[in-house]
Amino acid sequence: DSDAVAVDEVAIGKTVTVQEVGETDEEVYSIVGSAGADAFAGKISNESPIGHALIGKKTGDVVTVETPAGSYQVKILKVEKTA
Repeated sequence: DSDAVAVDEVAIGKTVTVQEVGETDEEVYSIVGSAGADAFAGKISNESPIGHALIGKKTGDVVTVETPAGSYQVKILKVEKTA
């Protein structure tokens, strides 16, 4: 339940704006359960590498995302409740 966590904390039901460290492009993801995942619609599972790395983090945090292809860092710019 996204109401049970802090306003700026990443959880299922939140929309997160991130920026890869060293890049200028921002990416926006909605965090959903695995059944609702649709990468083409910007909906990522809490079980995906980036979803797993973001859960529980807050606005301003820099997070390391571990993927099979290697790791990279993203900064959380904004967290809001998914409309």
